[in-house]
Amino acid sequence: MKSSKREMEKKSEISCVIEELSMVVIIKPCENHEDAHIPTKPFLSICYLVLQVLDKIGPTMAVLRQDVYQNIKSLELMHESNPTANPNLVEILKLEAREGNAKKRSSCSKAFVWLTRTLDFTSSLLQILSKDLEKKMENVVEECYDVTLKPWHGWISSTAFRVALKLVPESKTLINLLKSEDEDHDMLKQKMQILVSLLVPFLEDIHCVLRLYNLDKLKST
Repeated sequence: MKSSKREMEKKSEISCVIEELSMVVIIKPCENHEDAHIPTKPFLSICYLVLQVLDKIGPTMAVLRQDVYQNIKSLELMHESNPTANPNLVEILKLEAREGNAKKRSSCSKAFVWLTRTLDFTSSLLQILSKDLEKKMENVVEECYDVTLKPWHGWISSTAFRVALKLVPESKTLINLLKSEDEDHDMLKQKMQILVSLLVPFLEDIHCVLRLYNLDKLKST
């Protein structure tokens, strides 16, 4: 039975992502590359939920928010111009690899890679917070950045991050944004742990596909 609009509005972004991930099945390539399948709509829905959280945080996350938004739009436009009966992100990777466009600045493949890395960052952040909601947010963000995004950033991107780092909200502010009205801290931590348990294998499967198309080492220009 589908949830009513009012019920959906009461749910936190974390609850919505858990629902999305619970229904996603990624088919990883075995011997035949044609087997690979990453459903487009669920992936973009999850990215949009991350975008909603960035909107709640406000102007301090404006640069990251804009990057995420542009990358989502790149994938949406490609998907709309090449609709299929079973929307599959791997078809986009395959097409651009065949045409030699996968590593170009404006490619959908690059947009997909950076959205995946944004989800890597999100997953890392949730793993740490689910253990300690009181940890200083600036330290958490820096730790997650160093592991998930910094290896792929050039000097300009890294410098921009260091500036934005000084503007991240306090832990209490972010926690209040993430939980719904009827949740306490223990309930939020439990949901974070559930989300991480779903998000980690989801991202591992995606990285498997990225390696297949030699996209896992792309760096910003």
